[in-house]
Amino acid sequence: MSLPPIELQRGDCPEIEAFLAQRIYEFNAQATGYFDGESYAAVQRDEVGAIIAGISGYTWGGVCFVSYLWVAQAYRGQGWGGALMLAAEQNAREKGCALALLSSHSFQSPGFYAHMGYEAQVSVRDHPVGHSDIFFVKRLARPG
Repeated sequence: MSLPPIELQRGDCPEIEAFLAQRIYEFNAQATGYFDGESYAAVQRDEVGAIIAGISGYTWGGVCFVSYLWVAQAYRGQGWGGALMLAAEQNAREKGCALALLSSHSFQSPGFYAHMGYEAQVSVRDHPVGHSDIFFVKRLARPG
C-alpha cells in the first residue's frame, strides 16, 4: 500500500496552523488534565491608532509562553517592551502560572530578557545558521 501524495503549502497557512494547534491542544489537555489553555495579546497604539508595540502568547498548565514581543524601531528604549512583558507576567500570575518561557535569537534581545529576570536555559546554535536561538525561563511568584 502506498500513501497518496502529500500536499505541501508554502507561505502563510493560518487555517492549517489553527487546525493543527487545536488538535495538539486537545491531545495535550487529555494527556495532562490541563484544560486551561488561553491565548493572550496586548498592544500599544500611537495617536493615529497604528500598533507601535505588542506581545502575544498563551498560558496553559501553570506556564506562560511569550510567542511574540515587538516594538517599532522608533519606540525602542522607551519602556514599551518592559511594560508589555510586565503585563503578560501579571496576566500569568492571575491565571496561577508559576513559570514564564520564551525564546530569543542571539541577534534579537537576549540582554533585555536577562534584564527582565529571565535566565537562559538552552541555546541552539545555528538557528538560523551563524546565530543561536536561546530559551529563557523566569519563575513567577504565585498570587497569594
